[in-house]
Amino acid sequence: MDMTSHMASHFDDAIDTLKASSRELAEPLSVAVDMLFGALANNAKILACGNGGSAADAQHFIAELVGRFERDRLPLAGIALNTDTSILTAVGNDYGFDAVFERQVNALGQPGDILVAISTSGNSPNVIKAIEAAHDREMSVIALTGKGGGGIAGLLQETDIHLCVPHDRTMRIQEVHIVLLHALCDGIDALLLGDTL
Repeated sequence: MDMTSHMASHFDDAIDTLKASSRELAEPLSVAVDMLFGALANNAKILACGNGGSAADAQHFIAELVGRFERDRLPLAGIALNTDTSILTAVGNDYGFDAVFERQVNALGQPGDILVAISTSGNSPNVIKAIEAAHDREMSVIALTGKGGGGIAGLLQETDIHLCVPHDRTMRIQEVHIVLLHALCDGIDALLLGDTL
């Protein structure tokens, strides 16, 4: 095996995946920015969740909202549902791991809030239950998936946004997810502070 060529192939595949994602997702991504901005402008909040690498992405996204992205601004209301170990372990122990996000959506979510649900496969049971709880609470959902969207694709309603990366490999999906989340942050800031491009 030529390791240098093998490593170079990752860049080529990532570039191809980003280009395909740009063609398919730029329009729904812009709609998602408007949805998030509208919610925040109306004193609603953003809840985000995911598992593993997607948990890290949810936490990263919320940190950009509450802290800042590239420019100073007021903090924006967001909560990552995968960060409180006491809640995760208590709910996981008492109700099962599939309920760890659902219980928090039911506790914290209000009509007008938005759930950013991240699952590379689209089949994470706890993320699916969170989406169902969000719908019950009259919340919209922005779902970040890949691999065709899995079970999440069939759950989404007309008021939701599906950002499904057109790839089947987890690493490629996760790489595009962070680009999508950064683009959402940039779009929100552009509407709040003015476009700098």
